Amino acid sequence: MSTVLALLIFIVSYVLIMTEKWNRALVALAGGVLLLITNVYQWEEAFGFIDWQTIALLFSMMVLVSITKKTGVFTFVAIRLAQLVKGRPVPLLFVTALFTAVGSAFLDNVTTVLLFVPVLLSLIDRLKLPAFPYLLMTIFCSNIGGAATLIGDPPNIMIGQAVKHFSFMSFLYHMGPIVFLIFAAVVSIMMLLFRNKLTYDEKLAEDLMNMDASEHLKVSKLLVSSLSVLLLTIIGFMMHPFIHMDITTIAVSGALLLLFLTEKELDVEKVFEEVEWVTLFFFMGLFMLVGGLETVGVIDEMARGMVWFSGGDMPVTSMIMLWSSGILSGVVDNIPFVAAMIPVVQELQGYGMMDVDPVWWSLALGACLGGNGTLVGASANVVVAGLAASYNQPISFVRFSLYGVPVLILSLIMSSVYVFFRYLIPFL
Repeated sequence: MSTVLALLIFIVSYVLIMTEKWNRALVALAGGVLLLITNVYQWEEAFGFIDWQTIALLFSMMVLVSITKKTGVFTFVAIRLAQLVKGRPVPLLFVTALFTAVGSAFLDNVTTVLLFVPVLLSLIDRLKLPAFPYLLMTIFCSNIGGAATLIGDPPNIMIGQAVKHFSFMSFLYHMGPIVFLIFAAVVSIMMLLFRNKLTYDEKLAEDLMNMDASEHLKVSKLLVSSLSVLLLTIIGFMMHPFIHMDITTIAVSGALLLLFLTEKELDVEKVFEEVEWVTLFFFMGLFMLVGGLETVGVIDEMARGMVWFSGGDMPVTSMIMLWSSGILSGVVDNIPFVAAMIPVVQELQGYGMMDVDPVWWSLALGACLGGNGTLVGASANVVVAGLAASYNQPISFVRFSLYGVPVLILSLIMSSVYVFFRYLIPFL
């Protein structure tokens, strides 16, 4: 009976999260509480299922970015980049892609689009350009760039916390090459597709060039402190294997240091108010939902089924993981999908598959890149769509999918070739 209840609660919660009729954090937490009410598990077990390291890491990065954005540095950089290409539409499309991809790799993709999209919409309004190509490029490159690093996309954060020998640099080393190739391919295709739809207005571009970007930059002690600590934190992530300190400790230390340094200029309570608490509670609820499946043995059965289907063959298992995670993450938000799949991959080791690193990289690639398939495939997509709608530039689900599905298929084909030649040849 408990198995049926856990499955039913998980599926209903998942469907409600997809439909977005209610706040997704409320739905996920309600599902977790229902598991407690129905005695699937007790409070002690529920708290044990929540990955507090992931929650602390996300919270710390939110604090760092919340303080840094008050300096106006992100707006300043965006305007400067637009002026660098002299307001020309196609080069601006490339700059949009580059800024989003790099920002998503080092700040996380949801934070990057929250900071960048309002500035971008303001810039393209000044230039009287269609918003859709730029918003589309922003979504694609936030998911592609976020795949490159451990902190770039929530699925990577979750995988990085689950696999102790995966460091910030190992994500860059393993994910970086294919992310760069996919980025180059997608950006080139998008620039070719939209080049004739983007018209250059010399007068409007001249007005942009006359803008004083430095007006948005608040040169102060706050600027120096926030940029210094943010840079130190990112360097700490890169040095993680050498300083023997896990990335969560580095992130929490960075956030606390910046809070102490800026305590006289900023109200700590105000900073905490700007933290995306909904996202954090959503993660807690998800961990509780997946914990229910783990308690009743569903996760173990999924792992056993995957081993049975693949015959324990590493290449087959990796390809199943890559394509299933890519396609399913295109249909549903990749965060709950990865939360459900992490214990499945961990269980594979119990069935004789000792080195499952290729499966982990396949899951990371599929989940992050799969987010480009539809408008609900990743949290960053939903955030961009919401911001666009608030600026009267709504993005149609169907119109997005006409571009998103081909980009997803291309990304998965390129990833399959990469995974096969880099990891799977020794297993043949």
